[in-house]
Amino acid sequence: MRIGILQCDDVAEPLRETHRNYPEQFARLLESQEPKLEWRTWRCLDGEIPTQADIDEIDAWLITGSKYGVNDGDAWIERLCEFVRLLWAQRRPLIGVCFGHQLIAKALGGEVERSPRGWGVGVSYNRIAAQAPWMTPPREALNLLVSHQDQVARLPAETRVLAASDFCPFYLIQIGECFLGIQGHPEFTKAYSADLMALRGDRMPAERVREGQASLADEVDSETMARWMLAFWRQAGAQA
Repeated sequence: MRIGILQCDDVAEPLRETHRNYPEQFARLLESQEPKLEWRTWRCLDGEIPTQADIDEIDAWLITGSKYGVNDGDAWIERLCEFVRLLWAQRRPLIGVCFGHQLIAKALGGEVERSPRGWGVGVSYNRIAAQAPWMTPPREALNLLVSHQDQVARLPAETRVLAASDFCPFYLIQIGECFLGIQGHPEFTKAYSADLMALRGDRMPAERVREGQASLADEVDSETMARWMLAFWRQAGAQA
């Protein structure tokens, strides 16, 4: 499987040597389940957006998280939204994570807002709201690491909510048969989450940081989500 990474941020310089950059984090996660993957990265944050010729050479696409917001109005964000709509028109498999999840929703007519609940950090706890065929093994809950302030507030058409919580009602969403949005970060490790909270500690309430750090003692379902992502891409690719 040839995966195109649409990179929307860099890991902060103080953390990069220890935790690597986002493309390497995703490669580590997904290659733990399927070693024979091929990767190509476009640095969308630098204005590098794929073309139609690129679409024809890639089997599945992935939009990373970002410190930027989908409502910031930057030119590269608007161009990436246009590319997402192009993928949608051609029913190409796409997964968005955190910022990517929100950007997919916005590009297809949904809305993204700053959450009134504040920062989500550490482990998020979500119930499975609907079971899709590619969600094997099936689960009753999905717990992943998070780091976000914005959330999807209104869903695009053709959307099913697959996992949700009181904190984030639209946590895992499938749009049509080819797009998947994940608010959490399956590519994060607990060590990276801990260091990221420490780095950003001055931006969020101390109590929220303490809660987030304490939550890291709990198990997360990153490997399950990795298997689901690969299964989703295969199913969506077969239907494209």
